Amino acid sequence: MNILQTLATEFHLTNDQVEKTVALIDEGNTIPFIARYRKEVTGSLDDAVLRDLFDRLTFLRNLEKRKQEVFDLILAQEKMTPEIEAAISAAKTITEVEDIYRPFRPHRKTRASVAREKGLEPLAELIFAQEKTYSPSIEEQAEGYINEEKGVLSVEEALQGARDIIAEDISDNAEYRKELRALTFNLGTLNSKAAKEEDSVYAQYYDYCEALKKVAPHRVLAINRGEKEEFLKVSIVVDEDAVLQGLRSKILATNGSPATEHVAAALTDSYERLIAPSIEREIRSDLFDNASEGAIKVFGDNLSHLLMQSPLKGKTVMGFDPGYAHGCKLAVVDRTGKVVDTAVIYPVKPREDIPRSKEVVKRLVAKHNVDVIAIGNGTASKESEIFIAGLLKELDRDVKYIVVSEAGASIYSASKIATEEFPDFDVMQRSAVSIARRLQDPLAELIKIDPKGIGVGQYQHDMKQARLDEALGGVVEDCVNAVGVDLNTASYILLSYISGINLASAKNIVKYREENGEFTMRSQLLKVPRVGAKAYEQAAGFLRIPGGKEIFDNTGVHPESYAATEELLARFGYTKEDVREGKIGDLAEKVKAAGVKNLCAELGIGEPTLNDIVTELLKPGRDIRDSLPAPILRDDILSLEDLKPDMELTGTVRNVADFGAFVDIGVHQDGLVHISQIADRFVKHPSEVVKVGDVVKVRVLSVDPVKKRIALTMRKKP
Repeated sequence: MNILQTLATEFHLTNDQVEKTVALIDEGNTIPFIARYRKEVTGSLDDAVLRDLFDRLTFLRNLEKRKQEVFDLILAQEKMTPEIEAAISAAKTITEVEDIYRPFRPHRKTRASVAREKGLEPLAELIFAQEKTYSPSIEEQAEGYINEEKGVLSVEEALQGARDIIAEDISDNAEYRKELRALTFNLGTLNSKAAKEEDSVYAQYYDYCEALKKVAPHRVLAINRGEKEEFLKVSIVVDEDAVLQGLRSKILATNGSPATEHVAAALTDSYERLIAPSIEREIRSDLFDNASEGAIKVFGDNLSHLLMQSPLKGKTVMGFDPGYAHGCKLAVVDRTGKVVDTAVIYPVKPREDIPRSKEVVKRLVAKHNVDVIAIGNGTASKESEIFIAGLLKELDRDVKYIVVSEAGASIYSASKIATEEFPDFDVMQRSAVSIARRLQDPLAELIKIDPKGIGVGQYQHDMKQARLDEALGGVVEDCVNAVGVDLNTASYILLSYISGINLASAKNIVKYREENGEFTMRSQLLKVPRVGAKAYEQAAGFLRIPGGKEIFDNTGVHPESYAATEELLARFGYTKEDVREGKIGDLAEKVKAAGVKNLCAELGIGEPTLNDIVTELLKPGRDIRDSLPAPILRDDILSLEDLKPDMELTGTVRNVADFGAFVDIGVHQDGLVHISQIADRFVKHPSEVVKVGDVVKVRVLSVDPVKKRIALTMRKKP
């Protein structure tokens, strides 16, 4: 297989494009670096395409490696033929390769291997030949294999052993297995039944049947979990006659041979005992793998949009972690994210000391000029919201509140990272800080938490964790590098996601900063232990130094392009100070007038790099998240009981799944917009219309206070 050619065809790219992109990957360049600073080489492929290409490249290389291993193993047995070699070469999946290797794999003890040890293979070959007549008869010839020493005590035992050998040979035939697998998938159904007589969240699957080729990925994951939790019995059902019809026509003779009945029995036994159970496992495994990959993609998209939500900049935030017995913990975080005060209040049962609680909150608001109160949505959240909504009306300062998802806050507060960050705080105080900071800067705070605990996935704990971690790690890396980080304020966790920087070098950067003071230039990174030239090349463009000696260090312009950038400015009579003072507003027009191609030739850079440089110079220190919808701040409360059908509300998308989107409308219970209610047109997947963090207009369809379910629609009112 020509891997580069295959990639070019599958991704609709040129051979040269793929060859150069793969070379960049093999040289150890990171995906964010390639996507941002090697656009001329890749043809401006974005990070999503590059990651898909990298995954496919890895798969194809592993496939080629396994093909070579199988080829060598068969060759070592001196059983290689041109047909087998061609089959290995043509195989497109690991499963196909393993099917080819199956007859040559050392077998554990089977009925067929036992029969072979008894010397019955010649009898099996004799029967499988299905001659028109046998003289002497098959039974008479089978008598010759009776051998008490070998354990063949009768004609029937000899014939059964021969049938066992034929059955295994049929099962080991790669072509037959491929055909039966395809037929089973196309004709079969996935069935599930109740395994116990009790209600559960899997009740809809207690009598379920759906064509395998139509089963939605989220149903595969739900059924698998129901089976794992022993609520469901699951099987694949297919019409045996329909599946075996073609195989029987290939194997069974039509010449009236007396051997055909033996071969037919062996064929049926092969299918029922060996092939069907194996194919069922393989198909269910494939369904799970495909569903997992789909769910991982949805999870990744959700996580990306969650991390890239607009930060609430320039606001002092009070984090409010609700609780009953141990009170509600407060943490005031200033505009820079620094914790300036903490407190504990008891505004809810059992103590319900509302006067004292109001006094504390009012004091903190006045002392620190609090702008927003971020309330966690966990235990006692509703009562806390009622308390805060009432208190805000008594303030002479314009303070808003917002209910923030606590997902992962408890994971963070008990983590090593939180302990290092706040060694003197208890877990609830740390949680209050996290709640406040995730409003101020979702990206910087949420990357401290295992992505699986953030609550924007579906069935994430059922998936292959290594693959999930790899995919989500890539999402976090892309988000962090897309935004860039302040080299002088970023935590080591945030720095560790920067292209080229690992955890050890991130800690070294923070240590260097603490011992030597703030960085004033990017180039100082080269003085940090374990940050070499390659790491510097990969990382520098994603690090920012606001107010540093070099204005370019606060932009996405890479140091390798500094000389060209200075030439560009000089070409139009600008200086670095003009950039710092925002006096180059007409740069883009001047570049266009001068002719982009001519300018690129003069500067020795490509068009994508020139365009990026101009964009960065116009807005040094820009944050791409600032253009996204801001969080919805509230000053009054809405409860589930207030909701009525046809009520129109504004909400924030909190999660997107295969079957719909969950929208926070401010009542402590997200409403579901089913996929059928997402738009007035057919929608294949909700992500076509909405993403996490979107602010959307919804209309209430129905409310079930008992089950706490809210059905919403985004369709126009009929």
